[in-house]
Amino acid sequence: MTTATGPQTQRFGKVAVIGGAGYVGAVLVPRLLAEGYEVVVLDLFIYGEEPLAAVRSDPRLIVIKGDVRDQGTVRQAVHGCEAVIHLACISNDPSVELDPQLSQSVNFDSFGPCVKIAKESGVRRFIFASSGSVYGVSDSPQVTEDHPLVPVSLYNRFKAACEPVLFAEQSPTFTTVAVRPATICGYSPRQRLDLTVNILTNHAVNNGRITVFGGSQMRPNLHMQDMIDLYCLLLEVPDEKIAGQVFNAGYQNYTVADTATVISAVVREELPEKGEIEIVTTPSDDIRSYRINSDKICRELSFVPRHTIEDGARDLIRAFKAGKLPDSLTDIRYSNIKMMKAIQLK
Repeated sequence: MTTATGPQTQRFGKVAVIGGAGYVGAVLVPRLLAEGYEVVVLDLFIYGEEPLAAVRSDPRLIVIKGDVRDQGTVRQAVHGCEAVIHLACISNDPSVELDPQLSQSVNFDSFGPCVKIAKESGVRRFIFASSGSVYGVSDSPQVTEDHPLVPVSLYNRFKAACEPVLFAEQSPTFTTVAVRPATICGYSPRQRLDLTVNILTNHAVNNGRITVFGGSQMRPNLHMQDMIDLYCLLLEVPDEKIAGQVFNAGYQNYTVADTATVISAVVREELPEKGEIEIVTTPSDDIRSYRINSDKICRELSFVPRHTIEDGARDLIRAFKAGKLPDSLTDIRYSNIKMMKAIQLK
């Protein structure tokens, strides 16, 4: 990670990652173990056990298969932990809209009790994964953390509603911080291929063409490794730097059409045998368009992303070449909405 003062002193010994077998968690948990933390993962594992298979035998890892809505299970997960990283949610707009009542119970109703249980259990730091999408639609060239929240979907609304619930529990002994990340890209053992850069790369590599829905929508991006670096940094910095704070975390603000052009160029470079990658544009009813300004996190935490969407595309191309993403155009595990429809979670 990039800091102005160099490596920080590790502040916590045991960390609970709630939702630790998801797209981000499956990369974060191995990193935390490598950094020397004891880690407790609470997750339903609806996408299978494989995401954490590489570290499952680590004696410093405790895995609890359970539901974040079960307060007893949450209490068990955070017991003895000094910090919590909360990633758990039904993620992306279509998955949330599929069953609004279910989504509210998971993404919002369970959150307040989870925070309170963590505080009562002696947890000293609570890091919440909010979302850059809480800004909804904005043509402002500088969407800072003070920009009005105008969520345009239930997913965004639930994320936005969780933030004041978290900050209401801020105290001298319980440090709270929320991150509003841009759209993450890159490889994970629990791969998602329903996110902008990942979708475009998958189709460019395996279809030889990219379909752009709309194209003029502005979307911010952040590479997976930068997201992981940031969570590690948030475990290390002093309380007073982050207490009760919200931070945008993004890097490249591109239109979807520009992103497609970048991905096409990377695929042509990495896989010249594919030849020209056709880009087809079609109308879209997805109106979300926003760019986020991440000056605050650079200024106050000296955090500067180091990876690009080109790096994210190359990560995925390497994974395709290595056979790590079989049946990428058809397997429902790569798509949150398809998986949610199949398992019919209640």
